[in-house]
Amino acid sequence: MAARDPEATRARIFEAAVAEFAAHGVAGARIDRIAAEAKANKQLIYAYYGNKTELFATVLEKKMLDLAISVPVDPDDVEGWVDRLMDYHAAHPELLRLLFWEGMEYGVAELPHEAERHAHYARKVAAVRDGQDRGVITDAIPAPDLLFLLVAMTNWAMVVPQMKRILIGGDPPDADRLRASIKEAARRLIAR
Repeated sequence: MAARDPEATRARIFEAAVAEFAAHGVAGARIDRIAAEAKANKQLIYAYYGNKTELFATVLEKKMLDLAISVPVDPDDVEGWVDRLMDYHAAHPELLRLLFWEGMEYGVAELPHEAERHAHYARKVAAVRDGQDRGVITDAIPAPDLLFLLVAMTNWAMVVPQMKRILIGGDPPDADRLRASIKEAARRLIAR
């Protein structure tokens, strides 16, 4: 008989939940499908993560933490940060899908774990504000607004790939041109 490995089970549940929520959102996700994919029973999911809403919040929180660690905001190299952010989302498209589902389902209502989300973004805004204070990027736009604009501009093509294909094109040279355009726009946006 195989030994139980709670951490491996937790990891399988987490990965199955990421895929399920990215594909179906909170409302459309099914704990039964997560359990089947993770080869775990539903009771373990509830024991480890709570209800479906809490599981979604935990999944999104951990994925955002991974992004924050992998691609920290860098006001000293905004073009490099844009490149790294685009590459991260190309390799991990599920995070933007999760955020999009969250926006569709919660709108402007308070989010589970919202205090943690405020803290997450406060650290990113602080990095932008530090760049403004040191004079490496413009302070004409408030730091939270500037971060929002840069992230939106960088991520939008991944959120709506159909618009990207229709407007920009779907071939690799089109993607390269768009990346160069986003970097140029970011350079102009932060210019002092």
